[in-house]
Amino acid sequence: MLVKNLAARYDTSQVTIRKDLEVLHSQGLVYRTHGGALPIPTGALRDPSLREKEKLHRREKQLIGAAAARLVQEGESIILDSGTTTTAMARALREFRNLTVITNAVNIAAELAGTAIEVILTGGILREKSFSLVGPLAEETLRRLRADLVFLGVDGFDVHFGLTTPNLLEASVNRVMVEIAKRVVVVCDSSKFGRRSLSLIAPISSVHQTVTDSRISKSDLKTLGDAGIEVTLA
Repeated sequence: MLVKNLAARYDTSQVTIRKDLEVLHSQGLVYRTHGGALPIPTGALRDPSLREKEKLHRREKQLIGAAAARLVQEGESIILDSGTTTTAMARALREFRNLTVITNAVNIAAELAGTAIEVILTGGILREKSFSLVGPLAEETLRRLRADLVFLGVDGFDVHFGLTTPNLLEASVNRVMVEIAKRVVVVCDSSKFGRRSLSLIAPISSVHQTVTDSRISKSDLKTLGDAGIEVTLA
C-alpha cells in the first residue's frame, strides 16, 4: 500500500494518509514502511522483531513494567525474559541496591549495566529479532540457578490453552525459567489475551500472577480469577 495510491483512492491528501497509517501502525494493524505500509501477517507463526514491538502499546508497557517492579523486593533473585514489557520493567528496577537479575536478553543486561544490580546473563545463540540468547547453553546455565520470581513477557496468553510464543527455542528457554522460579508472573498488555502462537511455554496452571492493563476483557479477568491467578492492573 503506497501513500500516493491511497491518497488518490480515497481522494484525500498524502499528509492525512500518513497520519492515518501512523495510527494504524501504533495499534498493530499495519506495518509502516518507507512510502507506505504493509499488512501485518496473522497466525501462530508471526514473530515480530523487538524494534517492531517497541512501537506498540508503549504507554501500557511502561505502566505494566513499573507495576511489576513494585512486586520485587531488595535481596531477591529474579528472572527477566526477553521482550519489550520486561525491558520496561528493567528500566524501573535500576534504582535497586541489592538485587540479582538473571536474563537471557542482551538488551536488558545493557539496560542494567552501571547499576548496583548483579546481572547474570546466560550464554547461548543470539536471536537477532529479540536480542535474546537461546539454545542448550542458555538452558544449561538456567538449570544451575534458582530464582524467587520469573517475569515472562509472552506473545499469546490464551486463558484456556496457556502461554505461547512463535519461536520453539524461545519457548524451551522460557519453560526452564518457569521450572527454576518459585513464583511465575506474566507481564503483558491486554492485546496478548486470546492469542495463540506456535509454541506452548506453559499452561496457565503454572502462572501465579499477571500484570496487565485495564483493557483486559471481563471474561478473561474472570477466567484468570477462577484459575486462582492474581491479577494486577497497571
